[in-house]
Amino acid sequence: MQQDPTIAATLLREQWGIEGTIEPLPGELDANFSVIATSGERFLFKIHAAHLDPEEIDLQAAVLGHLATVADDLRVQRIVPARDGTLLPVVTVTEGDARRARLTTWLDGRTWAAAISTSRDQRALSAASLGGLLARLDHRLGGFHHPAAKRFHLWDLAVAADHLQRVDLVDDAAKRDAVTTVLERFRDDVAPRMADQPRQVIHNDANDYNILLGPDHTVSGLIDFGDTVESWRINELAIACAYAMIGAADPLGAIMPMVAAYHDETPLTETEAEVLFDLILARFAVSICMAAKQIREQPTNTYLLISQSDVWDRLRRLLTENRRIAILRFRAACRFEAVPSRPAIERWLEANGHTFQPVLRRDLSPQRLRVLDITPAALGADAANLDALYSDDQLADVVPVGRYGEDRAVYQTPAFATADPDERRTIHIGIDLFAPAGVEVVSPLDGVVAEIGNDPVPLGFGGILLLAHETDDGTPFWTLYGHLSPASLQALSPGQRVSAGQTVARLGRPDENGNWPPHLHFQVMTDLCDWTANEIIGVVARSQWDVWRSVFPNPNLILGLRADCSIIVARDAAWLERERRHVLGRSLSLAYAEPLKIVAATGIHLVDDRGNRYLDMVNNVCHVGHCHPRVVRAGQQQMGILNTNSRYLHDNLVEYSRRLTATLPGELSVVFMVNSGSEANDLALRLARAYTGNRDVITVDHVYHGNLTSIVDVSPYKFAGPGGAGKPDHVWIAEMPDLYRGRLRAGDATAGVGYASSVQARIDEMAAIGRRPAAFYSEGILGTGGMLTLPDGYLDAAYHHVRAAGGVCVADEVQVGFGRVGSHMWAFETQGVVPDIVTMGKPIGNGHPMAAVVTRPEIAAAFANGMEYFSTFGGNPVSAAIGLAVLDVIREERLMHNAATVGEQMMRGLRSLAERHPIIGDVRGHGLFVGVEMVRDRSTQEPAATELTAVIEAMKARRILLSTEGPHHNVLKIKPPIVFSAENCDEFLDALDQVLPDQGLADAATIARAAL
Repeated sequence: MQQDPTIAATLLREQWGIEGTIEPLPGELDANFSVIATSGERFLFKIHAAHLDPEEIDLQAAVLGHLATVADDLRVQRIVPARDGTLLPVVTVTEGDARRARLTTWLDGRTWAAAISTSRDQRALSAASLGGLLARLDHRLGGFHHPAAKRFHLWDLAVAADHLQRVDLVDDAAKRDAVTTVLERFRDDVAPRMADQPRQVIHNDANDYNILLGPDHTVSGLIDFGDTVESWRINELAIACAYAMIGAADPLGAIMPMVAAYHDETPLTETEAEVLFDLILARFAVSICMAAKQIREQPTNTYLLISQSDVWDRLRRLLTENRRIAILRFRAACRFEAVPSRPAIERWLEANGHTFQPVLRRDLSPQRLRVLDITPAALGADAANLDALYSDDQLADVVPVGRYGEDRAVYQTPAFATADPDERRTIHIGIDLFAPAGVEVVSPLDGVVAEIGNDPVPLGFGGILLLAHETDDGTPFWTLYGHLSPASLQALSPGQRVSAGQTVARLGRPDENGNWPPHLHFQVMTDLCDWTANEIIGVVARSQWDVWRSVFPNPNLILGLRADCSIIVARDAAWLERERRHVLGRSLSLAYAEPLKIVAATGIHLVDDRGNRYLDMVNNVCHVGHCHPRVVRAGQQQMGILNTNSRYLHDNLVEYSRRLTATLPGELSVVFMVNSGSEANDLALRLARAYTGNRDVITVDHVYHGNLTSIVDVSPYKFAGPGGAGKPDHVWIAEMPDLYRGRLRAGDATAGVGYASSVQARIDEMAAIGRRPAAFYSEGILGTGGMLTLPDGYLDAAYHHVRAAGGVCVADEVQVGFGRVGSHMWAFETQGVVPDIVTMGKPIGNGHPMAAVVTRPEIAAAFANGMEYFSTFGGNPVSAAIGLAVLDVIREERLMHNAATVGEQMMRGLRSLAERHPIIGDVRGHGLFVGVEMVRDRSTQEPAATELTAVIEAMKARRILLSTEGPHHNVLKIKPPIVFSAENCDEFLDALDQVLPDQGLADAATIARAAL
């Protein structure tokens, strides 16, 4: 039928009772219409072609109905039932022409073809978004079945070989040849490999006109289930990849984020990853065949020609790609080892390295090696002049070494270009050994001459030798020797065997090795990638490092140079974020919606990989400032002299213990050194139990004391939170003394004693079942509780109750100690109490992993029951030296005073902001440990958690880093290094003032707009 809006309007009114504006949309078979109802709602109206099988039409409706039930989060259309409740009513278009019709919800967005960005980063975001959506779609369709899905469908890639009988319909000879090549490979290689691969119902047509993108460059919808079929699962991804690469400068690079995102949610098999490239080619070939067939059948249907020029362009381009490398890239995108044999080869090389011979007739002992730095940062003005790195007369005494993995961004010529115009090949995948021309090159191990090449062009390899080797089980690998004298290779021939230690060549002169200074470029290969010797590359693109480090493993596995001749290749934030989820586990969270890659720090600032400096207002670990020179120097100097365990006598440990206890009340005089705050709190529990003979513990609600099992058990923040196992039987929870929203409020002089009565209540409950407390844990300010300052007299009363019942009192100073509160060295001192045990961590080493427990002598004596306590790293000379430096800096830079004065400035400024920003419900804290509670309404105290998240993101956009805290996640947490200055404080307050709404009910959208 024609796309007649009048007919569509009549049918919509009769069947759905909808009137509005109707506009025709293009379609291959069906009549499609955009409908904007008078109510403002928008729909897609489809009148199915008359010749379509009713079961196939029903299949589409059934798929959408299934997804509405099991995947209401997916961005696909939902069917709107007709007045009589049917999903696919039969409608009369004209007399005698009855058809099925369908009304679905509308999905906003522009088609991928019209909206896809030219920006590499934005395109990658779109691709990853589509990959994730398709993975979730296929996962939800995994259990869906329908008789019509088993149909034979010409757009089903599983039957691509059937199109060999239609190749003759393609007019252009070049297209015919290309399509024939692709489909014959599919028939002979791909289809047999796919016989046992996953099959299911798939959408089968995620092309660039069926994918919608929103303004944020992510997928806002997937439409048109008309080609739904049961097929190989991987075809879903292959089809989407084929169209997503259209228009991209680097077609394969453009789809790798999609493949990775799909695999992360619906993992592919290795076979699926390996055939994906050929399936993409097959989709293009099928598209060309189908277009040729359909245009002959419907010569006036211009819709059939959409994308055909792009399809041919992509197919022709992909056929020029190195197929082997493409397969390796897909394997790597799915986190499979690009070259499956690489791990075994590396293990063999490591096991046999002691038998390998030096590669040059030179002294390669450590004292002779001089590692070069050929990075742009090191070369500076000499970036284009490698000769400036050393002089020829030095070569008599040293062997300069060029590093594996080094970023040689100095390579600027077109020879180092990639398909991506924004990236060049700069990562070095060999090791260079510089020596005079003519020096003999030696085979380190037995092998066979695989190929001899000569690449004399500028920036080439010169003479090249490729030797083939095998591991004991016959696994092949290769060694490559570049920049050789071509004349010295004339005595060799392919197939010739060489022995370990045999001279195989000599280093070439600059005029015969691409104008490089004389040197050997040596690299190892696990796969030849269908290259000839002259095609093998020596530098690669950073974005493809997962592939190339598998093809070219570290050559020092063979060379055995005792020098720092390799570099960790830095990766972008998106790659690191994805990799973290796999190698570090999904339970390790990241800060911010768009995580930061931090590469440097100094003082109060962090620096990201793009050189942006961020004011760090949440790091209470680097207490005296990031990378404080005095602390760094103390660690470096001691590390260069001695680091061992505490079973040996050493001045640093005793001196540190004396200095640390001098900051505490006199009765706290025995120190145990450990490695983390969690370990400190665990040891405190053991001390308490040894001294009291009791087991039970009282803890304050919503607090956190560490991540060891014993301490998670006394941390309601963990055991009562998501994934927690609930309160253990030996743990008793005291009421959180919250003066803002708790039972007793600020201004109540009895609040401290009143909240401490909850501790007594828990003791009474214990006594009723014959138990007594071993310990009561509390911070001096409750961090995870929402940066809550304790009411006056709270700890004094609570400690009294606990001690009267035979327990001991543990002050957790892991977050709040070492002068942070400004008025005192320790937060418990603000309450006028002396605990029995003090635990310390975080700031104690300014980022170095150390911690401590300090207690009374009689408690320590009770712990010495014959079982030795020993911490391998606790109290080592390096940690003690660093701890001493931290104490020195706090004292000599008057940082406790700084925390007090700048903390007062902070509190004044925040309270001033609260006068004009009603979202601020409460400001509290001591020194530089401050909390700002955000609320939607001061009278109801409704938490403004969503708004606070927006505030934090907006502040990040202004290069200021903050975080949330509290049971409701609505407390702005402020705890910067205590070198935080008055100027830093003003910068923060000014930015916060700009971000917060001035009046009325705060909402996330308001704050987000303010961030712009």
